[in-house]
Amino acid sequence: MAWDFETDEVFQQELDWVEEFVREEVEPLDFVVEHAWNMADPVRQKLVPPLQQRVRERRLWACHLGPELGGPGYGQLKLALLNEILGRTHAGPIVFGCHAPDSGNAEILAHYGTPLLKKRYLEPLIENEIVSCFSMTEPQGGSDPTGFTTRAVRDGDEWVIDGEKWFSSHAGFASFLIVMAVTDPDAPPHGRLSAFVVPADTPGIEILRDVAVYGHREGEGTHAYIRYTGVRIPADHLLGEQGAGFEVAQTRLGGGRIHHAMRTVGLVKRAFDMMCERALSRTTKGDALARKQLVQEMIADSWIQMEQFRLLVLRTAWRIDKYNDYRKVRADIAAVKTAMPKVLHDVSSRALQLHGSLGVSSEMPFARWVMESFHMGIADGATEVHKTNLARLLLRDHEPTDGLFPSGHLPALREQARARYAGDLDL
Repeated sequence: MAWDFETDEVFQQELDWVEEFVREEVEPLDFVVEHAWNMADPVRQKLVPPLQQRVRERRLWACHLGPELGGPGYGQLKLALLNEILGRTHAGPIVFGCHAPDSGNAEILAHYGTPLLKKRYLEPLIENEIVSCFSMTEPQGGSDPTGFTTRAVRDGDEWVIDGEKWFSSHAGFASFLIVMAVTDPDAPPHGRLSAFVVPADTPGIEILRDVAVYGHREGEGTHAYIRYTGVRIPADHLLGEQGAGFEVAQTRLGGGRIHHAMRTVGLVKRAFDMMCERALSRTTKGDALARKQLVQEMIADSWIQMEQFRLLVLRTAWRIDKYNDYRKVRADIAAVKTAMPKVLHDVSSRALQLHGSLGVSSEMPFARWVMESFHMGIADGATEVHKTNLARLLLRDHEPTDGLFPSGHLPALREQARARYAGDLDL
């Protein structure tokens, strides 16, 4: 058994290259490419693919995927170390081929797709020749799958989908959507849903509007409110078994949650670095902010939160690699998902405060990151849901006591100890 908190020397050299590459080549993209997922943007198409090619040549493209899917098979722990760097940028994940929602959708296709679906959609998705959308949440029921009403009905060799979906990220850019729909309305709650691959050009798909996250420019809205009306797809576009949609979704969401957390580590680190720079650069009442005790407290609290969160993320990634089964790491992923919004909120808020009026302005990113913390508390399942799930999982490892007093009751423990050592106590 071994404990190690060091990155192996060979991979650390790769991380050093990534650090410089992202700083010099990728971070500037965020100011000239409006949306890195928009394949129809000529500026994006001119600037992003050459950087992706350099990443491929370095064998860092889609590094979480195994060789059978075109990746080097580095696993989740090394992906976490990489994502810490990429997470501080908008374009970084797509330049390295490990971007949401496509990484999760690729995982679904790899697990549940037929050979035809893998050929038609998985291969170009992995190569970022196309992008995709995960269309699950509904306007009347949020992300609770037991409340979904979108229906898919079998009609001969086709499925017919009717209903509405909310906050379907990147639907306007996508070549296909993975849609969750009710196929067995009379089945138990978690057996009612099925998952489908729906080509984006299928008649009957209507994007009612694109919704922007508050703090982003209105034109940047990429979370679609979609109506499906008589959308017909081939019967073989079903993913997995009929009624297995909840299982399919969890396969995707488990990875999605930890990947969000990996990138959030990088974003929090960026906010922390900006906070420290400000504290050292500005003075008030004749002294640097960094010499004020309350500012020192803000910096200390931020670093402690950030490092605690980072270690939890890295250990969770290590356990995913160890077990190769998200079900065995459910508690860890729930804990990471629960911790993520608060650490991003707290560190971003402190950084904002230290920048004063500049911090609340649109000339700095802090207010957007504070709002993003609330987004992180909702995406891939609400924080409150993950807390209750985590508590249930943890309680399975404990037993109630049958006695009148708790098992840790000191008088009873003292009496037991005295009885055990009675002979020795008579000395």
